[in-house]
Amino acid sequence: MCLAIPGKLVEIYDEVGLKMGKIDYAGTVNKVCLEYIPDIQIGQYTIVHAGFALSIIDEEEAVKSYEAWEELLGSAAGQGGNEYGNYMQTIQGLKQSVKNQKTTL
Repeated sequence: MCLAIPGKLVEIYDEVGLKMGKIDYAGTVNKVCLEYIPDIQIGQYTIVHAGFALSIIDEEEAVKSYEAWEELLGSAAGQGGNEYGNYMQTIQGLKQSVKNQKTTL
């Protein structure tokens, strides 16, 4: 099972013959390999695990994923203190960034 968080593709480039990209997670940008999903385009969302983009998802699915993470982290935080607080803020920021992008289109 993959426990990945959706991110938005903001750049595509070639690195040593591999299709690579930069994924934005509400301001945090990571480099990922896009070889498994060669049809992805800038502006689309993807699920990334271990540095590999695994699938393309739409904005609605990204928001649903963020909501599921909120529920999971909220439940975990309720059982064990505040150690998940930073993760919860990150997920809420990601969810809000998707909603903000939808309203500006």
